[in-house]
Amino acid sequence: MAVYSIKELENLSGIKAHTIRIWEKRYNLIEPHRTTTNIRYYTDQELKKILNVAMLNRQGIKISNIARLTNQELKDEIMRVSGGTPNLENTIDMLVISMIDMDEIRFNSILVKAITKHGFKDAFIDIVYPFLEKIGVLWLAGDINPAQEHFVSNLVRQKIIAAIDNYSRVFNNKAKRFLLFLPEGEWHEIGLLFSMYLLKERGHDVIYLGQSVPYSDVLATGSAKEFDHIIVSSTVQHGGFDFVTYLKDLGGAFPGKMILYSAGYMKNEPDFFGKNYLRITSITDLLSYLNKLED
Repeated sequence: MAVYSIKELENLSGIKAHTIRIWEKRYNLIEPHRTTTNIRYYTDQELKKILNVAMLNRQGIKISNIARLTNQELKDEIMRVSGGTPNLENTIDMLVISMIDMDEIRFNSILVKAITKHGFKDAFIDIVYPFLEKIGVLWLAGDINPAQEHFVSNLVRQKIIAAIDNYSRVFNNKAKRFLLFLPEGEWHEIGLLFSMYLLKERGHDVIYLGQSVPYSDVLATGSAKEFDHIIVSSTVQHGGFDFVTYLKDLGGAFPGKMILYSAGYMKNEPDFFGKNYLRITSITDLLSYLNKLED
């Protein structure tokens, strides 16, 4: 069972902690659990209730009216809302609930509906990425059940791979070749896979090495294949690995190659990085770079 603080409920639902406390006291919407030291905490059930209430509230239903609904009436109202055309926030909340319940059919149904409406690229940029960012804080904090993380990651990964496999070759007379990989010990490849999709969508060539690639294999690839750019990322700091030193070594091993890197935990770009380094903090950064590359 996952356990959440009120701040994590705020991050996931978008409802301020102060407002959640008011809803608790005034409307008895949820009741927090307490540790032996009297610290509040919440479980999956309270999180789902707050997400459902937030979705209905965004639809213009007053909180006083939502509070009068029985659990079955609340469920019926949510089904009515989700059966229509939910806005982006509600779609993200429905994905969170599907993750909590590990409901593969519902998760896929929500994703397919979003992709059909917005297109694959926009659905991932506007819905899937904000969803992953929302729950990413909890992944790092260890508050989400690891099984839930694997459940979500694998479903999203499958969607990206299927989209890549189904993509027809696009001609680009300015096409470049990109080498994509994660350093040894790095396993979170959703961002890297989506980068591969964006590159193929534009007609660029991609050498995709995947997760946890030994540095010797990267060097061997560089000896065997020509490429113009490297895309590499580090998600979590782990013992004995210094990503800055790793990037510096890459620059030395592949002089003249453009290195696009991502590391959410890195506060500042090192001063000694030259013009052949570009930090990617979002998909928008990557798209902007590709636009300039193709001008």
